[in-house]
Amino acid sequence: MMNFGRISTAMATPFDKDGEIDFRSLTSLVNHLISNGSESLVVAGTTGESPTLSREEKLMLFEHVVYVANGRVPVIAGTGCNNTRASMELTKLAEKTGVDAVMLVTPYYNKPSQEGMYQHFKAVAEATTLPVMLYNIPGRSAAGMIPETIIRLAEIENIMSVKEATGNLDWASQIISSTPDSFLVYSGDDSLTLPMLSVGGTGVVSVSSHIIGNEMQDMVQSFLNGNTAYASKLHRELLPVMKSMFSAPNPVPVKAALEMQGIISGDVRLPMVRLTEEEAALVFTAIEPKKSLYVG
Repeated sequence: MMNFGRISTAMATPFDKDGEIDFRSLTSLVNHLISNGSESLVVAGTTGESPTLSREEKLMLFEHVVYVANGRVPVIAGTGCNNTRASMELTKLAEKTGVDAVMLVTPYYNKPSQEGMYQHFKAVAEATTLPVMLYNIPGRSAAGMIPETIIRLAEIENIMSVKEATGNLDWASQIISSTPDSFLVYSGDDSLTLPMLSVGGTGVVSVSSHIIGNEMQDMVQSFLNGNTAYASKLHRELLPVMKSMFSAPNPVPVKAALEMQGIISGDVRLPMVRLTEEEAALVFTAIEPKKSLYVG
């Protein structure tokens, strides 16, 4: 069983002003996240702008993050796509970089059936010895897995978790009830972290944890320790920050917030563009009370 912790961060990919991966800033970001509540790191996912990364760039990212993390937290490589063979090949190459697990997103654009998705994930899982986290996000992929498909996939030995981003807690409850205790269900929505815990989920694969990772950990641990009133209070206080991180297409707001805190540049690759001044002001207003976390 792979322990990804309660707070896993879907990590942004820093770029320089020329649009190239900034590996020095990447090192700083990894250390920042580990020091601020992240218990595992997802590399080259949607927040990492995976659609704009070449296969070679993804492999360089995996290798560098593994090196910097140095065993402090598990590193999860985003190797999923809508081409099963390509996903199998990238997963095999990722395994050689030393990553601890892979995340596989629901195939996008081509809209496979439930059986097609089952066979896709089964084929990729069987191509590796690494633990697999499924990523169910119909809002981005145009097709998603129903609970029965995830429950069926959970029977495959190395498929160990799911990032459930449908926003449907009834579905999450069904998955949790019908899979082994060792199968971990993570929220794919920051604002549903606490509700997901309340129905038996493990935690969250988060974007906001770039900015409020320690507070999110405080919320999670308070809930687990039985202090549900305090956890609920924290949830309400953190919601404005969480909402601001999705006030424009991800990862543009979180990169802007990280730039405001002097951690990485806010540069993104097309078709993403930087926030407007008005949008940036909204993000700044949301995160300003948290600035004391980022001294030094």
